[in-house]
Amino acid sequence: MTSKLEQLKQFTTVVCDTGDLEAISRLRPVDATTNPSLLLKASAIEHYGDILRNALDLSKGDLGLACDQFSVAVGCGILKVIPGRISTEVDARLSFDEDALWAKANQLIDLYDHAGVGRDRVLIKLASTWEGIRTAERLEKAGIQTNLTLLFSFAQAQACADAGVFLISPFVGRIYDWYRKSTGLDYTGVDDPGVQSVTRIYNYYKANGIDTVVMGASFRTLSQIEQLAGCDRLTISPELLQKLDEDQGTLDRKLVLGAAGEARQSINEAQFRWASNEDAMATEKLAEGIRQFARDQEKLEKVLAAL
Repeated sequence: MTSKLEQLKQFTTVVCDTGDLEAISRLRPVDATTNPSLLLKASAIEHYGDILRNALDLSKGDLGLACDQFSVAVGCGILKVIPGRISTEVDARLSFDEDALWAKANQLIDLYDHAGVGRDRVLIKLASTWEGIRTAERLEKAGIQTNLTLLFSFAQAQACADAGVFLISPFVGRIYDWYRKSTGLDYTGVDDPGVQSVTRIYNYYKANGIDTVVMGASFRTLSQIEQLAGCDRLTISPELLQKLDEDQGTLDRKLVLGAAGEARQSINEAQFRWASNEDAMATEKLAEGIRQFARDQEKLEKVLAAL
């Protein structure tokens, strides 16, 4: 009997949600993704000390640029041990400024290019704000593919499909967290609101021939992962990947092509903002996620400033 991790890899591309090279090398995902919180954790690993100092030297004291240099250096290291792509996130503090997002995304691509890494191995991560989605649309047309993160609502998924983004990362665990706190109930299996959200988006995309890749993210339990087996991609923490690798049980595919999905309907800015206003969970979790990434970006800048 093969492990559940190996079974999952038969119908879902497995992505490792970490900046820890050792964990990535051990668990052998196809792709990897980082964010400011994961980079902050990576900065405390002894292996990254010289990389941090080098990033600061290259930036000539510009802490924002030093964070970008560090992020790209971590990404380059990860790309040496995975066959696929690295997702690298734009500064969350720019999430509502389309021009600033555009400039920062291009700067990250330039840094990768300078390091000898082509854009075909990089996804630029942007928060799924209206401005982030519009920036992604511009980047995709320029040949830079994107990963739209902090996605909590169907409206965000609709807008991303309209924009032609390469990949979306709907968050499972954080949706679960919100409903569990709001209702006082626990949710398991197909009753999990996070699982239901990703399933709805997956079926909508597939039923309408939308090419955007659906990559479930932010998992709390093995059950959530198992209920989304068959999703295009799943980005999973090393801890949960290890548990899947140790579990010799049977894993069945849950999401399949051909399932019923809603008819495609485009969404404009007014409709997007109204739908967001009406969805307390999505509004609160998006704002919270941006704030948390911004705080961790600031903490990473302080780490660099103290060198």
